[in-house]
Amino acid sequence: MIRTVDVAVIGGGLHGLSCALQLARRGASVAVLERHWIGRHASTANAGGVRALNRDRRELDLTLRALELWRNLADFLGEDCGFQQVGQIRIAETATEFAHETKRVNDLHQAGYMHEEILNSAALYAMLPSLSPHCFGASYAPGDGSADPHLTVNAYRRAAEKTGVLLFEGHGVNALASNGLEWRVDTDQGTFLAPSVVIAAGAWSAAVAGLAGENVPAGVKASMMTVTERVEDFSGPVIGCVGAALSLKQTRIGSLLIGGGIQGQADVGRERSRVDFHSLATGMKTPLRLFPQLACVRIARCWTGIEARTPDDLPIIGPSSRLSGIFYCYGFSGHGFALVPVTGSIIADMILGRTQADEKWSVKALRIERFERQTDERDR
Repeated sequence: MIRTVDVAVIGGGLHGLSCALQLARRGASVAVLERHWIGRHASTANAGGVRALNRDRRELDLTLRALELWRNLADFLGEDCGFQQVGQIRIAETATEFAHETKRVNDLHQAGYMHEEILNSAALYAMLPSLSPHCFGASYAPGDGSADPHLTVNAYRRAAEKTGVLLFEGHGVNALASNGLEWRVDTDQGTFLAPSVVIAAGAWSAAVAGLAGENVPAGVKASMMTVTERVEDFSGPVIGCVGAALSLKQTRIGSLLIGGGIQGQADVGRERSRVDFHSLATGMKTPLRLFPQLACVRIARCWTGIEARTPDDLPIIGPSSRLSGIFYCYGFSGHGFALVPVTGSIIADMILGRTQADEKWSVKALRIERFERQTDERDR
């Protein structure tokens, strides 16, 4: 089987679906090629955080734009993604941490970013009355929130299919070559020809790029998540902590979802990950320190997933500098879920020739060239 399309998207996760949907809605014919099934890895293994709080300045503008899109995403996709704008808080347990947060937020304000604010201890305990009494204050982003990764994957999938995107599950890519005009993508079950290819294969993006002869960053993460039994009302903002890895939120059904970046074990070759219970137990000390009343709450399930990580923990978004027609959308390093609504528009603009896409979307700092420049400087 040989199919010809305008764009082949390699990777059936959320960012691949976002790219495919935006391209198709602008008139392009698109095929999504997924080795296993849609949403197999990081897209459904993450905690669903939608966060601008404490973002790296190089991706902050994109995140704020994505937050605007999340608020109306159900209308855009035609169904609910479970988005809740409950805010996010970052607790400072010491005076030093609180001073650091205060300075960081003041610097944001001076740069014109007003999405965060500082809560003193009185405001913090008014928001979280059950918090342990030793904390000094917090930074707070009221526009932040969370969504349901499974609902989001299903919504993007159905929207893409309705728009004419062709989804091919069980189509692992094993060869990628160009004849100068178009790319030939050979999969386990057929061949696809396309002038443009989007590599959005998460932790396997480097291997796919290697098929075309390009060396790109290949780091991985295996962030662990824990969900508890249902508990009494613990509603409020998503809770983080300055000095430790923590993301704590209550789901719609009442259970607590705890994450924050504590790492398990990843085997990229076998496409398997496993929970490291020693690290997980160590990580649970933070929520217990902040909320001692959780000591008797039972854990229902733990899991981890495999996701791509770059050396600077920022995604790679944009065209290859060496291979015409190749575009990257991967390497989100544990915080890519929030960016899903905006990455598709960026890649669609770039592929379909919208002028000044870099300037429009503020992605110059996220292009692959930043790593090539670092390599050249080391070689000198």
